[in-house]
Amino acid sequence: MTDFLTLYSPATVANMVCGFDILGFALEAPYDTMHMRLTDQPGVLITHEDDFQLPTEPARNVAGAALLALLKAAPAGTGFEVRINKAILPGSGIGSSAASAAGAVVGANKLLGGIFSLEELVQFAMFGEEVASGAQHADNIAPAIYGGVTLIRSTDPLDIVPLSAPPLHVTVVHPQIEIRTADARQILKQEVPLKSAVRQWANVGGLVAGLLKSDYQLIGRSLEDIIVEPVRSILIPGFAAVKACSLEAGALGGGISGSGPSIFMLSETEATAQAVAAAMRAVYEKLNVDFHIHVSTINPIGVRFTH
Repeated sequence: MTDFLTLYSPATVANMVCGFDILGFALEAPYDTMHMRLTDQPGVLITHEDDFQLPTEPARNVAGAALLALLKAAPAGTGFEVRINKAILPGSGIGSSAASAAGAVVGANKLLGGIFSLEELVQFAMFGEEVASGAQHADNIAPAIYGGVTLIRSTDPLDIVPLSAPPLHVTVVHPQIEIRTADARQILKQEVPLKSAVRQWANVGGLVAGLLKSDYQLIGRSLEDIIVEPVRSILIPGFAAVKACSLEAGALGGGISGSGPSIFMLSETEATAQAVAAAMRAVYEKLNVDFHIHVSTINPIGVRFTH
């Protein structure tokens, strides 16, 4: 039995407005704290040190499901003990389930001496996302593991493209309501008019080009979603007001984080990001809706360790 390894697994923003299921980035804060070690007994033992009453049976726990997938490819007899303290609220829309799944497989890989590639770790962690939402999507998992901004060009076969990006500041508001990812997927239209699809493709291309060219104005112009946001935003109180006030405060743009209810906005400077936070605060105080606000930068590393 080894000593515990301590790791910090970050929140993530998925979709990046127009990039539904294909774009995401990691945040510096908030993050979950996890302690892991190898055990003498094969299998997975999970303990939650938070108050969210999440299941600890491995197959029903996102970290556990990810580790069970990894164990199929690990040396025979391998076992892990995992202690999880979540600071990323479940159902917040900033990758709570992905943080648990990604942290678990990255920690396991370190304990095993780095025998798996980053791409393999994403594949294992996607089994955790399937437990959470019913779908093996990677737009939260990939940035949590790779760090920075990632493009999921394909999930079958898996093809992840890390993207460079200019310095960006992120303001996230989490109104205290819960939207289940599975429910938010069910309301989406299954067919899209060709005209809308073309416009969406143009925005995704523009956003990727803007990131690679460090063109803040192009990034701002491309942060438009005409397919998913119009449907999902109905579930989020104050969405239109938050978006309008944030743009007025100087944000480049933004939208729903993941399936919501969190809303994120990108800004060029920290001062603007703080002004956006004040604008968001004013909206929800007026609506009398409880909320949390995070102001962060993009995390270039993803999961990080201390002993």
